[in-house]
Amino acid sequence: MAEKRVSRWYFGGLASCGAACCTHPLDLLKVVKCGTNIANKVFKVHLQTQQEVKLRMTGMALHVIRNDGFLALYSGLSASLCRQMTYSLTRFAIYETVRDHLVQGAQGPMPFYQKVLLAAIGGFTGGFVGTPADLVNVRMQNDMKLPLHLRRNYSHALNGLYRVLHEEGIKKLFSGATMASSRGALVTVGQLSCT
Repeated sequence: MAEKRVSRWYFGGLASCGAACCTHPLDLLKVVKCGTNIANKVFKVHLQTQQEVKLRMTGMALHVIRNDGFLALYSGLSASLCRQMTYSLTRFAIYETVRDHLVQGAQGPMPFYQKVLLAAIGGFTGGFVGTPADLVNVRMQNDMKLPLHLRRNYSHALNGLYRVLHEEGIKKLFSGATMASSRGALVTVGQLSCT
C-alpha cells in the first residue's frame, strides 16, 4: 500500500517568503536608480524610464551600498514579506486543503478542470487578501525616490497598513484589488493546477 502524502500548504508560503528575501534587492534596484544629481539634489527615478543608461544593475547596487549601506538594499522588506504572508499563504492554504479534502473520498486523482477551478479560486482570494500589503510594498519601495516632503516614511509594513487605513480609509487599502485578484488567479492556475 502506498504511503499517504500529507501536504503542508504553509511550506509554499514560507518558500515564497524566502524567495522574497533573495529577490528583494533586485526588485528594489529595478524600481530605483540612484545618483542623478541635478541642482545639488539627488533624484531617484525609475530604472525602466531612463533615457540613457548611466548605471547598470551592479553599478547601481554598489552605489546604494556605498551611499546608504548594505541594508539599504533591503529597505521595505517587511512589506514584501507581509505581502507573501497574506497572498501566498492564502492561495496555497485554499488550494492544498480543499484539494486534499476532495481527493480524500475519491477513487482517482482530481480531474484537471477541478484543479484549474480550485487554483483560480485560491489565487483570486489570495490576490484580494494580499492587496493591502501589496499597496504598502509598492509605496515603501517608491518612497525613496520621492522628494522629502512627499515621502510617507512608513517604518514597517504594519505601520503602513495602519496609516493607510486611518488616513485614507479601508477603500484605499483595497484599491487595485480587481487586478491583483485576477493576476493571482491566473498565476495560481499556472503554478498549481498542473501538479
